[in-house]
Amino acid sequence: MSFKKLLQSLKDNLKRQGIESPNALQKEILSKIKGGASLFVIAPKNSGKTTSIVISVINHLKEAFEDAPRALIFVKDKQEALELAEIFNIYKRGTDLRVYCAYEEHNLELQREELYLGTDIVIATPKRLNRIFYLNGINLNKLQMCIVDDADFLFRNNHFAEVTRTPESIGRCQYLVFTDNYDMRFERWRESFMNLAQIINFKG
Repeated sequence: MSFKKLLQSLKDNLKRQGIESPNALQKEILSKIKGGASLFVIAPKNSGKTTSIVISVINHLKEAFEDAPRALIFVKDKQEALELAEIFNIYKRGTDLRVYCAYEEHNLELQREELYLGTDIVIATPKRLNRIFYLNGINLNKLQMCIVDDADFLFRNNHFAEVTRTPESIGRCQYLVFTDNYDMRFERWRESFMNLAQIINFKG
């Protein structure tokens, strides 16, 4: 997929960052993501996984819509959440898309109130997202994309179980998992809610 088919504001923002054409990984996966496929993407560090997430989400959502989030991205911790939000803020310029970060170091009740006001993209740690969800603080019924960035972290501190609970609560959705290494423990996911997912093993 070339960048010609992207939202114009997104193309402009990519160009400002010196990115005028997709790299090798993006050529392989962006069209599949745009087509609605669920993917396990295994690719080395610095191959463009995170940028692919940002491009895909912005190009799919395009503009703010109602109150419930349509994209949920799981990350390891507060730092990862804030860094990813900053990347989104750069590339979503020219749109009214709303990005919200949910992590343990922030007041839980305040997060519930802020989410109630409406957002399009939620970047969250698994533990905090589950706390908010089970307190009825977030509506996942409109979710269209559920994504895990740098998924290697899932096998520590029970994150895997917490992320796995989320799909049990939502309907039809596109799932995208990005990781440096494919761990056989991911097979549990493939057998449950990602049984139709394609595995993209990108060597770089």
